Amino acid sequence: MSINRILSLTNKITQRTNKNIILSNTVRISSSSLCSTKTNLFINKTTNINLYNHYSKKSKKSKEDDEDDIEIETTSKTGKKSSSSMENVLKELEKNFGKGTLMKLGSQFSTQKVEVIPSGSMGLDIALGVGGLPKGRVTEIFGPESSGKTTLALHVIAQAQKAGGNCTFIDAEHALNPQWAARLGVNLDELFVSQPDNGEQALEIVDSLLRSKTMSVIVVDSVAALVPKVEIEGEMGDAHLGVQARLMSQALRKLSPSLKDSNCVLIFINQIRMKIGVMFGNPEVTSGGNALKFFSSIRIDIRKVGTVKKGEDIIASQVKAKVVKNKLAPPFKEAIFDIDFQSGINKTGEIIDLAVAEEIVDKMGSWYSYNDIKLDQGREKTKYFLEKTQPNLLVEIENKLRDKLIKSKPLINQQEENDQTMEEFDVENDDGDNQVLEDIGESIKK
Repeated sequence: MSINRILSLTNKITQRTNKNIILSNTVRISSSSLCSTKTNLFINKTTNINLYNHYSKKSKKSKEDDEDDIEIETTSKTGKKSSSSMENVLKELEKNFGKGTLMKLGSQFSTQKVEVIPSGSMGLDIALGVGGLPKGRVTEIFGPESSGKTTLALHVIAQAQKAGGNCTFIDAEHALNPQWAARLGVNLDELFVSQPDNGEQALEIVDSLLRSKTMSVIVVDSVAALVPKVEIEGEMGDAHLGVQARLMSQALRKLSPSLKDSNCVLIFINQIRMKIGVMFGNPEVTSGGNALKFFSSIRIDIRKVGTVKKGEDIIASQVKAKVVKNKLAPPFKEAIFDIDFQSGINKTGEIIDLAVAEEIVDKMGSWYSYNDIKLDQGREKTKYFLEKTQPNLLVEIENKLRDKLIKSKPLINQQEENDQTMEEFDVENDDGDNQVLEDIGESIKK
């Protein structure tokens, strides 16, 4: 082969290689430009999506705000309509049934304090939680025979007469002892007594007295002696099932509205009976059905637990009174006191013992003193000294004991305490919510 032929072939090969290099470079440039354009398109697309989401969120928020405003306007309109309709209902009710037919609980009842009459026993007043037996309510005193039921009721009458109130004793048992009532401090000249012929007559007398709004205390002694007229007119062996229970149920339904208006203490003394064939539980039951248990605001179970002796002679009975039901204070509190056979409930002795326990009266050995005033030596002599020579000092000690031991707050103070605790609870919840939000933010950052 000639040299010229070889040179021509080499030139052709070099030209072809140069063309291939140029083509590969152009392909590389075009691919890189395509990648760059694709990335630009992707960036533009994401930015457009972000902008769309941002504006859509704004539009949603604006729609939600508009909806909230519409809801607020509608609720305000409905609130105004409901308040106006409620005012119309109140006016119509007051027009038909009188003023005060329907009222808000916080406006009227929260500021009312229950009026009470002392029971004659300081320990029992403390156990009741309000300082005595409440006015405008039904109280039931029950227990075994010779336990002090009538004595306690007569002491309540004596306390009410000291305050200037009128009292009535419905003696259905026909067994009232006037001399014993006088020893307990009852003013017999001012006490109204009734001895009805049957149960219907006794309850009608109670209803008339309550409607008159002139009595402070009415005592019915006892429920077991409220014999229905049907039973009195019938033969001795006739069976009258549930007649007395129906009578008491109807009477209490009728007496309750007028009792609240009269602001009177209505006391029912009741006896206990025994159920037959009870193997487990308490076999005792009170007479007159179950209605009195439900209508009573306070039920006091009084029982004799011991005796007090002076030498060989028994001079007093030791009695335990248990508040088994109480709608005004916590129930199931007990009080133990002595019933002297000469003067009834030994209230001065109770006051001395409680004052010593609460450090109101100082006791050094057998000597008693109050505010650096020597009272006397021994409990009996101190009782005589306070009752006969210093009755004002006895009243002062009793008032201090009541202020310290009988803590009955008005409902409005309890409501303020509840509001304060709810505010504290809300503050704690807000702190907890803020802590949760901070934890979420830190986790998102991580």
